[in-house]
Amino acid sequence: MKQASATGIDWAEIDQLRQCPPPTGNPVRFINVARLLHWKGIYLGLRAFAEANITNAEYWIVGEGPEQEKLERLAQELNITERVTFFGLLDRQEVLVKLGQCSALVHPSLHDSGGWVTLEAMASGRPILCLDLGGPGETVTPDIGIKVPAHSPEQAVRDLAKAMVKLAENPDLCVQMGKIGQQRIQELHTWSAKGKWLSEVYQECVDEFHQS
Repeated sequence: MKQASATGIDWAEIDQLRQCPPPTGNPVRFINVARLLHWKGIYLGLRAFAEANITNAEYWIVGEGPEQEKLERLAQELNITERVTFFGLLDRQEVLVKLGQCSALVHPSLHDSGGWVTLEAMASGRPILCLDLGGPGETVTPDIGIKVPAHSPEQAVRDLAKAMVKLAENPDLCVQMGKIGQQRIQELHTWSAKGKWLSEVYQECVDEFHQS
């Protein structure tokens, strides 16, 4: 059975996001864009960032929600408050600007069906760190990001931390993954590409019906 992500991105946004300069890696900035809900897994990202303990690194969180106070307390407990910034709710254009100022997207969501922000990260040439779950687990391949298993919170944190260190120590890898992600967006994730794919699927169904 053929499957495709239910999300897409239009050409105007792709053109805007392609203008983002390649990540310089100094400082290394990780960004998490999501509603601050428990199942978004932001606490996993914070714990991984603390464990990675990367020199000259920052963790940006864009979004609002009922978990904010708990996440702020967690950052204090982990002694990373000075390197973590909560931006709150931003409009779409501001989010895209912030994304372009970062090195990689961290998306540790526990059950996202699509993960729109992962497509935006790809279009902006940013690698993605995510769990091997849901839509992002299908979208993110080893050539555009790093997805880690989700067997337990401890294991996920440990593997996300290793992934952060890997990208921080290999800025050229970030650029390489970003370029492939941009190419993948144009090939598979524009609405026109999805329309073409769907037309082909329908045509195959019609052909099979007439042959039966």
